[in-house]
Amino acid sequence: MTSSPRAAAKTYQAFLFDMDGTLITSTAAAERVWSRWAERHGIDVETFLPTMHGVRAADTIRKQNLSDIDLEAEIAWVERGEIEDVEGVVAIPGAIDFVKRLPPDRWAIVTSATVPLARARLTAAGVTPPAVFITAEDVEHGKPDPAGYLKAARTLGFDIADCLVFEDAEAGVRAGEAAGADVVVITAAWTHPLETAYPTMTDYGEAKLEVGPASLAIALP
Repeated sequence: MTSSPRAAAKTYQAFLFDMDGTLITSTAAAERVWSRWAERHGIDVETFLPTMHGVRAADTIRKQNLSDIDLEAEIAWVERGEIEDVEGVVAIPGAIDFVKRLPPDRWAIVTSATVPLARARLTAAGVTPPAVFITAEDVEHGKPDPAGYLKAARTLGFDIADCLVFEDAEAGVRAGEAAGADVVVITAAWTHPLETAYPTMTDYGEAKLEVGPASLAIALP
């Protein structure tokens, strides 16, 4: 992994967070379910798993080019398994305190999960969803398309260029980049290292946050 030199504190209007691997650690649970799904279809699990992180289930399944499948049934199978399996789903260290410090109108979650799955995982991890909560159902195209992050910024009422995106997976990093936002990469839940030129931090204990009356300033380690 490579990363850029750490920058001095920078000011933003809002923070936009991915969910899985960024605010909560759900990697093991997700990989258990997706491993079973891949095995059902004769897909090499080791090669497949790194490709499914940060991407909507429907998009992941479509990319396998499987013949004679019921796409909606396959999506439902995966989602049911993920909702039922929340063992080990916890908040990234420092994440709960970090978001609690943010004004409610200055942060959002942008996830590739559906509403039922996202709420199940956030509940398991003890994270209260923000008012602006963009899920798989809210966009026509999922990550790495920037639509989710653009919609979150627009809903909050800020220019995406004034927002900082927190991500952990390649698809999400590409989405934040394509949207035109600054990006910081969280590494706490990594099982598949990602080479990135963006600043990285292990968890939220490394970030120095200052909440002003009209801005958010963050200094990365």
